[in-house]
Amino acid sequence: MDIYAIIGAGGFGREVLPLVKERVGMFSESPYRIIFVDDGINAKEINGTEVITSSEFKTITGTNKFFNIAIGNSNVRETIAQDMISSGAKPFSISSISHSVTYEGSMISEGSILCPFTTITSNVKIGKYFHANIYSYVAHDCVIGDFVTFAPGVKCNGNVTIEDHAYIGTGAIIKQGTPDRPIVIGEGAIVGMGAVVTKSVAAGSVVVGNPAKPLRKGLGS
Repeated sequence: MDIYAIIGAGGFGREVLPLVKERVGMFSESPYRIIFVDDGINAKEINGTEVITSSEFKTITGTNKFFNIAIGNSNVRETIAQDMISSGAKPFSISSISHSVTYEGSMISEGSILCPFTTITSNVKIGKYFHANIYSYVAHDCVIGDFVTFAPGVKCNGNVTIEDHAYIGTGAIIKQGTPDRPIVIGEGAIVGMGAVVTKSVAAGSVVVGNPAKPLRKGLGS
């Protein structure tokens, strides 16, 4: 029996559970079991789904084991991914079959989560373990790195490059770049909720507002 594990039984994990049931139920050719894996929850069952620890998951033998990581912190996602792969589990991707769209010519790497009402348009390249929360889109000719997170309602227009571990907050808008001068969101950068990004963002920086500007702490903060 194949086992599909959602790593993280918090709010986001519970949100993607129906998507996993839909996708696995439609495409799996073998008997399967869907579980949560979470080391921080004492419950044995959540929303009708069994919860086990990561140690218990690793000790399961004699079956194909697949995982996806429903945890927002991108650095934690990377650590868990490496640990799961080293234990013999394989990543799988999650998407809403009926309410998310990926156009032809786009490539999305392993471990992604595309929530309902998300759209990936043409000739987009997306790295590993990408999260796109509800009502987000990625327009044409964008390049997105590994472990990038989109909160709900992100609007990423065409010719944008987003580097590894960047976080784009709820309702943020990234202006369209050009083929010769894409807008670049640097590695580990954070774009705040509702920000309107009109120019490139330096690696590791935090930008907020309209137009988005680097966040500066006030006196006494």
